[in-house]
Amino acid sequence: MRTRTRALALAGAVGIVASIALAAPAVAADGSNCWGVVSSQAARSDGGLGEHSSSFAGERRLGLGNVARLFGVNGPGGLGTLLASIDGNDATHC
Repeated sequence: MRTRTRALALAGAVGIVASIALAAPAVAADGSNCWGVVSSQAARSDGGLGEHSSSFAGERRLGLGNVARLFGVNGPGGLGTLLASIDGNDATHC
């Protein structure tokens, strides 16, 4: 009986921690996850972002890292921050 109570208490605690972790937005202090945050915000507010580049046949795509370099920002996180600042959507920020 005691083992069962501990198991249930542990399962409940894990469930609570997991729900808190999933509910909180994943934003790193250095902005390294800004691509994920901004794309998620845009998808919620605008209804979607389009298709993944792997779904297109034919020519190769640059990729997020290379596009970030073209704009002179630091990786996909920097690209997310840049796009949030110029997209005209008040719902996107990082």
